[in-house]
Amino acid sequence: MKFSKKSRYGLIALVDLAVNSKYEQVALNSIADRNNISPQYLEQVFASLRRAGIVKSVKGSQGGYLLSRNADKITVAKILEALEGDYHVESEPFSTEGDYSEISETVQGMVINRINEAMDHILQNLTLEDLEQKYLDDKKYGQHMYYI
Repeated sequence: MKFSKKSRYGLIALVDLAVNSKYEQVALNSIADRNNISPQYLEQVFASLRRAGIVKSVKGSQGGYLLSRNADKITVAKILEALEGDYHVESEPFSTEGDYSEISETVQGMVINRINEAMDHILQNLTLEDLEQKYLDDKKYGQHMYYI
């Protein structure tokens, strides 16, 4: 299982947007510059987020993006679904012949289903606000602590 660049950049950009859009919309170029992401690629990411209703765009010379609702109402699961579709591990292909069928069902039940349940639990209970707060805490207190 691989966490795609689209998902990584989408989460990074949304944390940036959550932090910087408290009082006004944020230009996509400023998000791209702050996070060293291609503006063209970020536009594609934000098109998916806009279609999913996670962000809204403001047109015009002073335009930009805003979150469509409060960050505490946007789960990481919804973000990943908007960017990737289904984020779950694919189901085990089943065969109707021989022992392979029972083995496949065992793998599906004991491994794949449990991974997907754990991911759902984490991603549906983790919000954009949680990510924003962790970022702000790390920034405030310095995430790199050195002890001598």
